[in-house]
Amino acid sequence: MTATPPSPSVALGMPQLPAPAYPAETHARLKADAEAIIARYPDSRSALLPMLHLVQSEEGYVTRTGMAFCAELLGLTTAEVTAVATFYTMYRRKPSGDYQVGVCTNTLCAVMGGDAIFDELKEHLGVGNDETTEDGKITLEHIECNAACDYAPVVMVNWEFFDNQTPDSAKRLVDDLREGRTVEPTRGAPLCTYKETARILAGFPDERPGAVEATGGAGPASLIGLKLAKGELPQQRVVHPRGQDGAPDATGPAPSPAEHLSSHDAPQQTAPSDPENPAGPVTGDGSEEGK
Repeated sequence: MTATPPSPSVALGMPQLPAPAYPAETHARLKADAEAIIARYPDSRSALLPMLHLVQSEEGYVTRTGMAFCAELLGLTTAEVTAVATFYTMYRRKPSGDYQVGVCTNTLCAVMGGDAIFDELKEHLGVGNDETTEDGKITLEHIECNAACDYAPVVMVNWEFFDNQTPDSAKRLVDDLREGRTVEPTRGAPLCTYKETARILAGFPDERPGAVEATGGAGPASLIGLKLAKGELPQQRVVHPRGQDGAPDATGPAPSPAEHLSSHDAPQQTAPSDPENPAGPVTGDGSEEGK
């Protein structure tokens, strides 16, 4: 009886060969950088996160060779290094483009247009989520909140902000990147490639002229609350002013029908637990008394 050969889609569980080592010159250069990183920490294994950025800056993603290199210098197992490299999304596990274009599709950005931007970029670039264009320029992915909700919808390129985007502006952005035209983030340092970004994240100085000075700070939309608190802007009342007895002040203007009382206002006679509710008070089990 002839045995049926396994389907090509069935994994045979064969072990992987050991990862190839870096060429001697590359290994020596990265080792010098890694030793500078390790020296920053009292416990060498604390250097793993920046070292993963370091090896990512070499090939644009964290390879098996890079993980073996980290394990070797830190005295860890490759399993320990792999567990960390696969946990954080900033570490790429496959070749990526020169520009990592991330579209925030978390709640606020999504409803403000982030979903539409992401869908149109997928069609415009001819790639899906976490895929790279054929020219190797753009890797597109949807990402979670970038803590820039006051500028929604937000697109990030190599972790630099492009605020208040639209589908058309996002398509112009990726076209400019692919054509090599200069692109300026809304806030932050000038753009550099993903490999260069990874080296900066590893903790090495950004030596580009003017890059550090250009990083800037929070934008006007982020600071308006602080300005209100410091009295630098006219105070805007959201909740109708209240009198001394806790009731709305009858001498003030009446609230508009669209004005909502905040949770700090006096209880309204609408809850079933309110004795004066037209439906009558309820008992502990939720049923109405007397019924």
